[in-house]
Amino acid sequence: MNGYNGGGYPPYDENRTPSVQQPYVNRESLGDKPNFVPQGIAHEYSYEPVGKKSSAGKKILTAFAAILGVGAIAVTSIVGYRIVTDRDRIFPADRNDAVGKEVADTEHIDPSAASVNRSNLPTLEQLAAPDDAMKIPDIISKMTPSVVGISCITNQGIATGSGIVLSEDGYIITNAHVIKDAQSISVVLPPYYGNGNENQDELTYTAENVGKDTQTDLAVLKIEKNDLVKAEIGKSADVQVGELAIVIGNPLGLDLANTATSGIISAKDRTITVEDITMKVFQTDASINGGNSGGALINAYGQVVGITSAKVASAEVEGLGFAIPIDDALPIVSDLMSYGYVTGRPSLGITGADVKSAYSTYYGIPQGFLVKTVTAGSGAQAAGLKENDIIIAIDDTIINGIVQLNDVKNKHKPGDTVTLTVYRSNRKINIDVVLDEATGETAVTENNDTRRSSDYYNDYNDYDNYYYDPFSFFGGF
Repeated sequence: MNGYNGGGYPPYDENRTPSVQQPYVNRESLGDKPNFVPQGIAHEYSYEPVGKKSSAGKKILTAFAAILGVGAIAVTSIVGYRIVTDRDRIFPADRNDAVGKEVADTEHIDPSAASVNRSNLPTLEQLAAPDDAMKIPDIISKMTPSVVGISCITNQGIATGSGIVLSEDGYIITNAHVIKDAQSISVVLPPYYGNGNENQDELTYTAENVGKDTQTDLAVLKIEKNDLVKAEIGKSADVQVGELAIVIGNPLGLDLANTATSGIISAKDRTITVEDITMKVFQTDASINGGNSGGALINAYGQVVGITSAKVASAEVEGLGFAIPIDDALPIVSDLMSYGYVTGRPSLGITGADVKSAYSTYYGIPQGFLVKTVTAGSGAQAAGLKENDIIIAIDDTIINGIVQLNDVKNKHKPGDTVTLTVYRSNRKINIDVVLDEATGETAVTENNDTRRSSDYYNDYNDYDNYYYDPFSFFGGF
């Protein structure tokens, strides 16, 4: 063994230097494993669990039990395999017990009788549509002449959207945000109204803004054109979650005019807030993209049940589109056509901006709604509300911006009195304001002003011009 004993050490040599001698110890004789560390190699710890010692009788019993277990598993596996593959009959054909009869009977079943005929499976759209529904191509053919394109010239360029033909003499429904800040508005009719030789310019008509309501995101336009195909209006109250939904509009501009997409109604009575406007809407997974706004959400009978308004624009989600229920839209549209504004709406007669938490912390002022203009002759002016007042509560309800202010205000009617808690010159005061009726001039005054947030604080002179705007160095928020 190369001069080594079974214990792992070299034999004792009396001629060697005593300092390197190691006495021979046969550790295996003590029942231990060889444990020898050669000189010059560092020690290394290694943990191994220590097993329990058992007697010979227990070892034999354990081995016998293991053999029985393996045998049982093997038999069970063979039986199961033969049952599945039907290699051998486990039960005799003439066996009279219930199990035997059941197995014997199944041998005479035609395997094709239980299979599903997959040659004519219904589509998702067919499953979502009622039995008396129109075919999707027929729905699109019916509705395409009633969905138009909207083109607006703004300070930022050209903005596009969609619209729905409301009447044969040229009234069009769309979203208020589609015509926001528009200097001029045009309606582009689909090719249905031409003879096939017209270009887009020849199907474009100048539109008049009859009225818009930012609170519900609805607007009505008028063009000088007769014999339009009026859209058939359905009832959004009859819509059920899971039923067929078709969207027609102009996604990404007029080059893709009259694009049709399909899906289902995902939910009803959703509440969303977009740009300080809270709306109750339908949710659908039918594709809605920029340019679809103002288009038609259509049911299985070719009827408009909603006006597409918004989608969740994020790479992390898809299939989240929203539409204004047509039952909610029609009273608004009727008022806009008759008066140019929505009647019965309360108004404070102010404009301003939210005091964000960053400004609140830096300037040491409370969060709320900062008043920037007070309409002449309004209830707010009569009550003494001033520019640079910060409204922090209405009717004892604390607010931190325009959304909460409008929520409370809109529960009242014109002529009602509300109590505004105002922060002015380092003190808090209460002001009672009689609400006016919002008209075409004042209907949108309780929205945030269009200037940058930092612009309000550049001239914030409520405290003798003591404050300046540090955020102006970063371009504002």
